[in-house]
Amino acid sequence: MNERNGIVILFIVAVGMIFLNPNKASLEPQADDESAKAKAYFEKVFQDRVARSPEFKMWLGIKEDQGHWDDNSERASQVNFARTKNELRWLKNNIDYDKLDEQTKLSYDLFVYEHERSIANHKYRYHNYPFNQMHGLQSGIPADLISMHKVETIEDAQNYISRLQRVPTLFKHAIIGLEKRRAVGIIPPEFVFPHVLRDSRNVISNEPFESTGIDGTLLENFRKKVNALDIKTRQRDRLLVQAKQALVKHVQPAYAELIAYFEDLQDEASPTDGVWDLPDGVNFYNARLAAITTTDMTSDEIHEVGLQEVDRIHAEMRSIMKQVGFSGTLQEFFERVNNDNSQFYEDSEHGRAAYVAEAVRIVDEMRDELDQLFITKPKADIVVKPVEAFREESAGKAFYQSAALDGSRPGTYYVNTYDMKAIPKYQMEALAYHEGIPGHHMQIAISQELQDIPMFRKFGWYTAYGEGWALYSEYIPKEMGFYIDPYSDFGRLAMELWRACRLVVDTGIHAKKWTREEGIAYYVNNTPNVEADAVKMVERHIVMAGQATGDKIGMLKILELREKAKSELGEAFDIREYHDVVLTNGRLPMDILEIQVDKWITSKLN
Repeated sequence: MNERNGIVILFIVAVGMIFLNPNKASLEPQADDESAKAKAYFEKVFQDRVARSPEFKMWLGIKEDQGHWDDNSERASQVNFARTKNELRWLKNNIDYDKLDEQTKLSYDLFVYEHERSIANHKYRYHNYPFNQMHGLQSGIPADLISMHKVETIEDAQNYISRLQRVPTLFKHAIIGLEKRRAVGIIPPEFVFPHVLRDSRNVISNEPFESTGIDGTLLENFRKKVNALDIKTRQRDRLLVQAKQALVKHVQPAYAELIAYFEDLQDEASPTDGVWDLPDGVNFYNARLAAITTTDMTSDEIHEVGLQEVDRIHAEMRSIMKQVGFSGTLQEFFERVNNDNSQFYEDSEHGRAAYVAEAVRIVDEMRDELDQLFITKPKADIVVKPVEAFREESAGKAFYQSAALDGSRPGTYYVNTYDMKAIPKYQMEALAYHEGIPGHHMQIAISQELQDIPMFRKFGWYTAYGEGWALYSEYIPKEMGFYIDPYSDFGRLAMELWRACRLVVDTGIHAKKWTREEGIAYYVNNTPNVEADAVKMVERHIVMAGQATGDKIGMLKILELREKAKSELGEAFDIREYHDVVLTNGRLPMDILEIQVDKWITSKLN
């Protein structure tokens, strides 16, 4: 039967069904038609966004527009804002929600949720510090070129050079944005400036910027990638000459201008630390908390949850103190653990390599046990790498970079071995579970690999969901029989305690007008982490208001929903099915995740 005849037969069957059931007001397949229409629209919107973003293509592993960066101009921001409003308007005017199947209704809800949030928060687009110790063009450009710009052909290498040549345009538009912030008093606190200046100077140090005989960060990376090509020597030499010219003529002046600008701006550094002091700062922070936690919790409620969780975790830590025979105070136990050299790898290349090797072992061991708790597992591989030298001093202790969609790049668990005292052995298990398996890698890779959801759902991000799952993933190995060493279990609690303190300190700084020093003191007095950790965390709070509240709020919600399902389902509860509900709908706001869990519970009961 050919395709046309098949369609005709289906049409005849459908018409026959109408006459058999005269009470039917419309054809049943219309629901499918409306769903297909909605899906096609979601795909069109996503593909349009991919087409406009060379950087997203690079992240996806798509070799297109490799010689360009995204347009970061104010004009592009306004065009994108108008486009977002038009996309939402079209969906609401042209798609009949009631005719959609359940999964497409979920897609519709998420599309509306994301667009409405983006539109509502557009007015706050300058309420941030785009250059800071956590991220920004100064470190993002080299990180993207090194980690994601593949050089497999001469054309790839030429596109790498083209991107170097286009760095000044990026910086020009970024500085225009900084000037707009400056005009309304949105200027980073003083501590931000040394980080940005240092990272910027690092990028333009050594060859070809200085006659040191040592390749700078970008030249070293380009040379390594070009040397791996199977091309003639003269072609390789020509590419290297062109890269050096681009670095000297384009990259160096752009960074020099940025450095000069920040040296001048430093005199106007903000004397306060919380966003409460920004224009409309209180409402901005409330919007941030709503976006990050995907709940309607107030700053006071989040602060109180944090205090309660700190007390609970302290009590569990005291139980471990008794287990290992320690009779002092909790603070004395913290000091003992931190002064125990056996809890740290040595500060040497050998020690760093040993840490990474042990992290690999932990990830591999957990991968072998996933069948206990999971039905769906990721196909993408995961590797463990140390953070690159050019950004290790500013970067956090660990983070995850997702795999390429086409499988050309594995997921990467980055661990920062710059300060070995910041990554104690007793936290190794929990850290690896959080960033690797079953944490970020498993959740993000599964989301990207889902087959029956629109692409925009594979790449959306809700902090409470993503970070909440990762923190939950530190806990579930405990239920599987891991953390055999009580000190390792103490490390798990220490990392959970850190997230509980985040609730207290983030809201303290941005809603209760705490100072940077008060925030640091709270961490030092309540956690086993060294003061350097406290400083980094508080400075992260300051430049990324609200962001650190997502972990604990998300974890608590995932645990709450799990207990609800256990209570209602009794013996019918299967934790593997619960995890499938959480993971196989892609990333979700907490309120929408709760709806999905409730539907699963109802389906099991019926």
